[in-house]
Amino acid sequence: MSEAKTQIESIRKWVVEHKLRTVGCLWLSGITGSIAYNWSRPNMKTSVKIIHARLHAQALTLGALAGAALVEYYDRKTGAKAS
Repeated sequence: MSEAKTQIESIRKWVVEHKLRTVGCLWLSGITGSIAYNWSRPNMKTSVKIIHARLHAQALTLGALAGAALVEYYDRKTGAKAS
């Protein structure tokens, strides 16, 4: 169990050190997944599919930024540091 905790802690540490890279990766995966989902719906125009994919990715990015802000707030409040 302690090995799993250290792995989770190392992932958390990496995310804290690379907040913008994490948000960018979430955005990329969000837009890719949304495009893949929308392309499976044949009754929509291509422009509508792209707009929906962008909106879904934008919402995911806002959520990720809010999460990064909470992590930053928690770290500053507790005095914890990534390194």
